[in-house]
Amino acid sequence: MNLREWIARLSAAYGALAPREKLLVGSAGGLLALALLYVAVVNPILGAISRAASRREAAEQEVHVMARLRREYDSLQARLSDVERRIQTAPRGNLRTTLENLAHEASVNVKSMEPQAAPPGDRYRESKVEVTLEQVNLIQTVDYLDKIERSDQVLSVKSLRMRKRPDNPELLDVTFAVSSFEPLQ
Repeated sequence: MNLREWIARLSAAYGALAPREKLLVGSAGGLLALALLYVAVVNPILGAISRAASRREAAEQEVHVMARLRREYDSLQARLSDVERRIQTAPRGNLRTTLENLAHEASVNVKSMEPQAAPPGDRYRESKVEVTLEQVNLIQTVDYLDKIERSDQVLSVKSLRMRKRPDNPELLDVTFAVSSFEPLQ
């Protein structure tokens, strides 16, 4: 049986129905047509709209993250440029001598200064010294570290260990590493 015969049989069956039955079959057919329209057309469109909105929100969040990362990058780049400028223009000097002079200014007795191996850099040479202070108070330590950080020579405190002395809790034993940088010519 082909499609035309099938349609003809349905049409004949529909024509034989009473008016009330025709209304009922027409209503059911209309509801079926609406359900098929919703499933085949409306639902996919609504799903696509929902997915597009989700992708837009995700893209907006990514834009905000990228803007924040860009601000952080620009800030770090500015700080790096400032440090590089300071390294290029800072006075050169022996790191141990500089640390000894700063210790004298801060009235701190240095127990030892041991040179440390520093990894080679491709743009700067790093000199590193481990400084040990014994029996110093917190004010002396902070004053000495502040003088190191504010030195005309570019110095950086890399690590810091402080311990209270068992014999006098008011005093500290302090060990820290200081690095200086010079450009490679």
